[in-house]
Amino acid sequence: QVQLEESGGGSVQAGGSLKLSCAVSGDSYRSRCMGWYRQAPGKEPEGVAAIDIDGLITYAYSVKGRFTISKDSAKNTLYLQMNNLKAEDTAMYYCAADYAMPSGLRVHHMDYRGKGTLVTISS
Repeated sequence: QVQLEESGGGSVQAGGSLKLSCAVSGDSYRSRCMGWYRQAPGKEPEGVAAIDIDGLITYAYSVKGRFTISKDSAKNTLYLQMNNLKAEDTAMYYCAADYAMPSGLRVHHMDYRGKGTLVTISS
């Protein structure tokens, strides 16, 4: 089993920054691939960024150049640095983990998912 707990969400103005954290515990094999996805009200989940077992990083086109995913293995923590935030970034953000990386940045298909942290951007 893998447990994931997100933190760092909040409300900021457009152009601002936030850094999300995801504390990971449990089976390290089952959490060797990790990522972030988000879901806005009334919309489908959207993969945001992911790191696979080899450290290969993938970003959604909508966040490329603005968001940075990173992992601190010593602290068992996944991060998402979000800069130049836009109103359309408003969503619940979730951390997810699995032993394999889903295709097409479908991070929401990973076996283990946190409860999420809310990000609200005002324009």
